[in-house]
Amino acid sequence: MGGGARSAELTLPGFVHDVCSAIHPLGIVSPFFKSLPLEKYGLEWIQPPAALAHPFDDGTAAVLEHSIERTSATLPPDERAYVDVFAPLVRNAGKLVREILAPPAHVPHHPWALARFGIKAIQSAETFNRRHFKGDRARSLFAGIAGHASIPLHLRPTAAFGLLLGMLGHSNGWPIVRGGSQKLSDALASHLHSLGGRTVTGTPINSLDELPSARAILLDITPRQLLKLAGDRFPPSYRWELQKYQYGPGVFKMDWALNSPIPWKAKQCGRAATVHIAGSADEIIAAEVAVDNGRCPERPFVLLAQQSLFDPSRAPQGHHTAWGYCHVPRGSKIDMSERIESQIERFAPGFRDCVVSRHIMTPADFEQYNSNYIGGDITGGIQTILQIVARPSLRLRPYSTPADDLFICSSSTPPGGAVHGMCGFYAARTALRRLGYNQHTRR
Repeated sequence: MGGGARSAELTLPGFVHDVCSAIHPLGIVSPFFKSLPLEKYGLEWIQPPAALAHPFDDGTAAVLEHSIERTSATLPPDERAYVDVFAPLVRNAGKLVREILAPPAHVPHHPWALARFGIKAIQSAETFNRRHFKGDRARSLFAGIAGHASIPLHLRPTAAFGLLLGMLGHSNGWPIVRGGSQKLSDALASHLHSLGGRTVTGTPINSLDELPSARAILLDITPRQLLKLAGDRFPPSYRWELQKYQYGPGVFKMDWALNSPIPWKAKQCGRAATVHIAGSADEIIAAEVAVDNGRCPERPFVLLAQQSLFDPSRAPQGHHTAWGYCHVPRGSKIDMSERIESQIERFAPGFRDCVVSRHIMTPADFEQYNSNYIGGDITGGIQTILQIVARPSLRLRPYSTPADDLFICSSSTPPGGAVHGMCGFYAARTALRRLGYNQHTRR
């Protein structure tokens, strides 16, 4: 989605905060990004020692290490079960990434690896936990990772998110971008400019007539905006599919300028840029169910990033930044600041004493910032099984539209939300194919 990789001094001068995305497990493995010379334009990935930490009330933490064995050692009594789940995935990670990030209707290059993944991934995270893990530590770690799905964990295919992101934590890490996520966008723009492309920003488009004449127009928008801009060019059946498209929950986000690192009770949390805050799996499940039922949880599941621990360019010397959000009902107007900070304080007593300045973004703020974020939904639409297959409509090539010159390339198309560039990559290939180009022809 446009605007998803941005950085700004949201709190105080010298404190660089990621406005939207912060951690990029899919960015570093993206086949599209890897095909570009982005390092030439300043992109530098930073790998924290551990991908993720999940603290518990007893002062300990489960840690997603790059080593499966070291991770499993933090998960008694499920050490063996955890290895059994993730070792086969990590062995096939290179094959699986390309398959999972491809459109649903593609012909698999590695069908057996994808089928073995799919059998597990099609489950709900709640069911997967019951079937594979006995203890709360492994169940909580997996539930937190699956919570990135932004849908209740009793729904399918939330296990897919836990398996994919867990696998990537072991195979490629959960990195940050040195200097802020903005540097990724800057590198992409610089490469485009080197090829003769142009970027124009700050120019809202209210009608397709405002665009220059072109053989193909790729729209980084959601179905709601597509209907507004081009609904009169589509048949009723396609308009109906766009109208019934469902959006996910909103988010309430906070950024902090700090005078010291977060004082975690579990010191292992200082080894990871990402920390999942909610305690038990049951608490995570209850929080996400509350959101799905239209309520803001008293104890939200907080996804927190502490980038400045590993990237000193994010804050003045001796200071730090932190970034965190929780899911809320779409369009919620409830201030979650106190609840989020109480959750952090629960696992890091004295956190509030470290805060120098705060910045909040409500669901309305997100939609105002980027009209694609409908009601604060940062994923481009809910990611249920139906809307993974039919995203945004049930078409062999979901990036195309009934209008020959119009294509959709946002995270409302496969493979969905996250910073990976694959939606645009496949949309561009679809457009080129429709124009008569393929990998063997040049004009």
